[in-house]
Amino acid sequence: MFYAIPLEHRPSWRNPPWMTVLLILVNMMVFWGPQRSEENARDRAATFYVASPLPAIEVPRFVAWLEETGDKHLKQARALQKAGNHRMLLRWMEQEDDFQQRVKAPGFMPQEDPQYADWKTARSQYEARLPAPFTRKWAQSYAKDAEPDPVTWLTATFLHGSTGHLIGNMVFLFLFGFSVELALGRGWYLAFYLLGGLGGSLLAGWAYAGTGSYGLGASGAVSALMGMYAVLYRLRRVRFFYQLFFYFNYVTAPALLLLPAWIANELLQHWLSGQGVAYMAHLGGLVTGASLMALTMLLRKKPLEVPVTQDDVKEDDGFDAHVAHAQRLAQGMQFEKALSQWRAAAQLRPQDQPALSAWFKTASLWPNSEDFHRSARRIFRLQAHDAQTLDFQHTSYCTYLDKAKPGARLQPEDMARLSRRFARAQQWGDAEKLFNALHKTAPTHPELGDTLGMLVSALCQAGRREQAAALGPQLEQLAPGSAALRGLR
Repeated sequence: MFYAIPLEHRPSWRNPPWMTVLLILVNMMVFWGPQRSEENARDRAATFYVASPLPAIEVPRFVAWLEETGDKHLKQARALQKAGNHRMLLRWMEQEDDFQQRVKAPGFMPQEDPQYADWKTARSQYEARLPAPFTRKWAQSYAKDAEPDPVTWLTATFLHGSTGHLIGNMVFLFLFGFSVELALGRGWYLAFYLLGGLGGSLLAGWAYAGTGSYGLGASGAVSALMGMYAVLYRLRRVRFFYQLFFYFNYVTAPALLLLPAWIANELLQHWLSGQGVAYMAHLGGLVTGASLMALTMLLRKKPLEVPVTQDDVKEDDGFDAHVAHAQRLAQGMQFEKALSQWRAAAQLRPQDQPALSAWFKTASLWPNSEDFHRSARRIFRLQAHDAQTLDFQHTSYCTYLDKAKPGARLQPEDMARLSRRFARAQQWGDAEKLFNALHKTAPTHPELGDTLGMLVSALCQAGRREQAAALGPQLEQLAPGSAALRGLR
């Protein structure tokens, strides 16, 4: 057994990983909602079953059926029968679909049998107490004659077999999910999480086909997050807590090295262990997640912003300490060292304009550095809408556009946001340039029409109707029912 848990990264509650939290809540609601309700109803039905005449009639027939089919667990069934553990045998019987079909067949209990009336009555009463199937309906079936059901490849990832199963998966979902969410953004993060779950289900479906069991659990999707995490941080050294069988310790190693270690562990566990754990679902998730992240980083024009580590923001340092240290370093002309301190201060207070400004100005000494691009993005995403903030954003934008090497890295959502804000600040030229850049690079962006509509409305309010009218045909194409368009007519 091997697992590794990252210790370096912590979520920023100033920018909470809401999608990770939502996924955890959905998994918990499914388990403690319909799954727990179904389990409680089954427990009540099992209590009736044990107290009824059914065990005396059905258990001997079930053991005989196991002997007839040559089941390797026959000895265990006989031991349970001898111990009178009818509740455990009932749970076993319910998992054997072939035997359940025999129970429902006319020849299972002949009508001339003296026990037929008691059996028929008790069986009807027991079946009436059984809840409508939920877990097995939405779990992935590995039965021999099971038809492929793509819906269950996804729904199975939100089901769990026990409280321990759920908690284990949710802990790993939180530990790895928040870093990946902050890097990808909530939309892509959710899409990749679901695709990772599908990848795990597909490989598990191939590996366990015909075994007669069924698969459920978020471990395939969570493993995908682990694969994404390893590729995201690549060769960056990350501190991990790990356990290898009975030995555990801490290690600092490049994150990417953990990917082959995790893959080797899943293969080894699959070969050495039974089928109680779907290790192939873990493997499928790991490979899917790593592939998705690698492809994203390859095709993405702008590098992903990797969440900072504790190396960037030390736990025992506060905002004021970083600022004071940065100022001392700057006075001593040690600007490169001061840069890391300003970065740490801005990480602690992402809405603090003086800290962001100092980080941005220091980073501008290295206009091709990641710090310069990251600090600019932080400024462009400030939440305030006052005139001072708008002026600060516009001044920073002009500096960034002029100095960034090899060129500015503006994401579509940043273009849309800045265009709208510059329109409010009456920076018409830059607002229109940003809109045109957004239209060119992301012609299907969902905020395209709203951005142009706000620009047109701002022009009209400023008395620039001729300039606004020139944008009318384009607005009619992008947002034909907008209020800004009606204001032009």
